[in-house]
Amino acid sequence: MRHYEIVFMIHPDRSEQVPTMLERYIEIITKNGGMIHRNEDWGRRQLAYAIHDLHKAHYILLNIECNQDALNELKSTLKFNDAILRHLIINRTDVVSTESVMVRKDKESRDA
Repeated sequence: MRHYEIVFMIHPDRSEQVPTMLERYIEIITKNGGMIHRNEDWGRRQLAYAIHDLHKAHYILLNIECNQDALNELKSTLKFNDAILRHLIINRTDVVSTESVMVRKDKESRDA
């Protein structure tokens, strides 16, 4: 099984649907024997440029380990979901389970 890092941006009007979407994606991965190593909800963030006249999006980060069948199913689900504005899947050579810089930065700003 290979390791992947997945970031996807969800339409801001569909933020309330994020938990059900995430549950569906996790089910796709786990039913094929995969594992979720990191699951982060970055919340709504400003976009660098407008996408479909939107200036904000809801960001999700997943670090997973899965086989090719699960990845293909996940790709097609992300591709044909009209709530997903963009998605990026990156191959990783190792397991990443520590919190991301985005989460650390948010925690530091809340503590300050």
